[in-house]
Amino acid sequence: MGELISNAMEQFSRLVRSEMRLAQAELAEKGKHAGKGIGAFSTAGLLAFYAIGAGVAAAILGLSLVVDGWLAALIVMGALLLIAGIAALLGKKEVQQAKPVPERTVASVKADVAEIKEAGHR
Repeated sequence: MGELISNAMEQFSRLVRSEMRLAQAELAEKGKHAGKGIGAFSTAGLLAFYAIGAGVAAAILGLSLVVDGWLAALIVMGALLLIAGIAALLGKKEVQQAKPVPERTVASVKADVAEIKEAGHR
């Protein structure tokens, strides 16, 4: 009986260590996605800042000269806003993939608990 308990404890200990390694690996993967998403959001913010600068320049040129220079500045502003929008969408996608719950580990632990319960009823 003592040997059975010892074996069960050893297997349980191995199982817990294995689940912890799986959780650590899964959280590291989620962290990578969060980092990429934050980088894309930062890029979007920087480009939007430049777009506002271009918009200000366009307004100044448009009001002071009323020539083709302001149109060029508006085109640049539009292009920067388009790029910022794309970066924001990419950032949103990456951040959404970085859910804080290690889903595979949770599912694996639930399966382990169910198996242990089933083995206890035998």
